Amino acid sequence: MEVATLNTIKREAAILAARLNFWAYCLAVEPDFYTLNRPHLEKLCVTLNNFYFGLPLDSSGVIYKNLMINMPPQHGKTRTLVNFTDWVLGKNNSERIIAGSYNDEAATDFSKYARDGITKTKMDPDDIVFSDVFPDTKVKRGTASYNKWALEGQHFNYLGAGIGGSVTGKGATIQIADDLVKSAEDALNENYLTRAWTWFSSTFLSRISADAGRLLKIACMTRWHKDDPCGRLLKIEPDEWHIVKMEAFDGENMLCPDFLDYDTYKGIKRLMLEEIFKANYHQEPMDMQGRLYKSLKTYEELPSSFEKIKAYVDTADTGDDYLAAGIYGISNGACYLLDVYYTTEGMEVTEPGLKNRLVKNAVNVCDVESNSGGRGFARNVKRLLKEDGVSSIVVGWFFQSKNKKSRILSESRNVQENIFFPTDWKVRWPEFYEHVTNYQKAGKHDHDDAEDMLTGIAERLGRKIAWG
Repeated sequence: MEVATLNTIKREAAILAARLNFWAYCLAVEPDFYTLNRPHLEKLCVTLNNFYFGLPLDSSGVIYKNLMINMPPQHGKTRTLVNFTDWVLGKNNSERIIAGSYNDEAATDFSKYARDGITKTKMDPDDIVFSDVFPDTKVKRGTASYNKWALEGQHFNYLGAGIGGSVTGKGATIQIADDLVKSAEDALNENYLTRAWTWFSSTFLSRISADAGRLLKIACMTRWHKDDPCGRLLKIEPDEWHIVKMEAFDGENMLCPDFLDYDTYKGIKRLMLEEIFKANYHQEPMDMQGRLYKSLKTYEELPSSFEKIKAYVDTADTGDDYLAAGIYGISNGACYLLDVYYTTEGMEVTEPGLKNRLVKNAVNVCDVESNSGGRGFARNVKRLLKEDGVSSIVVGWFFQSKNKKSRILSESRNVQENIFFPTDWKVRWPEFYEHVTNYQKAGKHDHDDAEDMLTGIAERLGRKIAWG
């Protein structure tokens, strides 16, 4: 067989494969970028291919309609989504894709690359371009806008918008959100995160096609923060998203040495703040890296007996603050948290509420911070106990003169080493759990009452407290 004929056969086979399979399409139209020695790109392409065809993406056999992609920068994720957009439109001219980006400029770039991929002309006769794979798919004349265009025979196929941009009047069959949070500065800006989520959830995600059952959603972002769009989606729909998470370095091998070799990786690590580095290259949200309590101990069974059962109470300073009361048993120098009373309700509710919990848990001693009305609170609880004929519980109060933030930071190790939480404390006390596990070492906090209470418990281990 002549060489020319063999090459023609190989070329036609590559075109046919590209028409059927997304990874084959990428190999055909960008052979210098999508190579067999970049297996992470093959994994991403195969996942997108199976996702589009409604095939299982993992061993569970579950069919997902929501796909989350978390990858290091400059590893081909946006480029692959651009190619995926083209391939999907080639396979089905009636698909309607809406893509959201960080700002209008990024949205324009994504849209431009997607449209240019469809209209690309070959520089060499042996090249394979989109029109070779899908010869009947062409961009409609008169739709010159890079942010909104259609294919021949269609009214609308693609719309791109930055955060805050309008996507009204268009329904999508596929939604792609690409890098809605671009930098650490944005990730640490609560106002920006709220703005991004509001637009994403109320404007972007609301634009679905009339046939809502066909809608596929893709969220491709660096995992910057627990409250970034990916974090909020996973909090609301934890079982609805298939996650593709790739780290630049897994402890032994680089994800793709062609894009980032180990020496460069180490150089970036030396120069970049640890929290930002881990978010960028390991998809670990910054707030998780910066949280105060990194490892809290839990228990499944309590000791057979306690030396003493105590309570520590931090009363609410203002109407927005929490009353935080922790009831704990002491055994062999460690504290076992038995009950938590964590609420913003008024003292007319919390005084009898705490009294009931003290009795229920057979508390021996109750310590109450006397700051900001705590002394009066303690006296009222003491009175309520006396009225109920309970004399076994000693209620005392003391003035806390030390700086709250300094105390919380300095006792954090003591809290982690000597306070044990029930294994199901997330279920028992969800708001308390949320505040404790997400408290940051740095920055301003809306609430620190839970941490103040835990700090007070830690401070009292092995100490004698003089009450006022």
